[in-house]
Amino acid sequence: MVDRLETGIDVLDRKLDGGLPPGSVIAYTARPASQSELLLYELTAARGTLYLTTERSTTVIEHAIDDSPSAVGSPTIRAVTGDALLEEARQLVDALPDGANLIVDTMDTLERTSTDEYVDFLNDLKARMVETGSVAVLHCLKGRAGDRSENRARTIHAADAVFDLRTDVTGTELENHLTIPKFRSGGQPTESIKLELTEEVEIDTSRDIA
Repeated sequence: MVDRLETGIDVLDRKLDGGLPPGSVIAYTARPASQSELLLYELTAARGTLYLTTERSTTVIEHAIDDSPSAVGSPTIRAVTGDALLEEARQLVDALPDGANLIVDTMDTLERTSTDEYVDFLNDLKARMVETGSVAVLHCLKGRAGDRSENRARTIHAADAVFDLRTDVTGTELENHLTIPKFRSGGQPTESIKLELTEEVEIDTSRDIA
């Protein structure tokens, strides 16, 4: 589809009519014990990516991407860990080139800043995505204090789309379902996508797909 940026993950691109609109901000919610990072790593294969890590070191991220069995790119990885987290992140985002990916892993640390400053950051982030025709994916962990904070609600509200990963144990099997409860650009998938998050992100065809 015209004016869509492919994610590089075939199953998602099919469900999203070709990909994500340039300028989109995506909140990607998942449990800490899930394999949610695998999707983030695979997104880096689609185009140039700025990967901001707020908790793990750049070395840890580099090794994780290098060890990933799925197709990945060579993202620019920067740590955001200083005393002025939002300003540090804003400066890095301001340098984002046109048509790039921005991944923030995770948003939890940034969400613990003051609400007014955080809202300003979200607005500036959205403006930068539109200006550069880029896509931002904000990794939001569920089940933490940030999940219950006002700023987590503001992240979800500000996002153009929400990708929610649910991991369930059914008998002896581990099942991952991705739902998209919010998608402002239209063409929202109404059914969950059952994924295999093992060696690469792919659709699970072992059973009927809900």
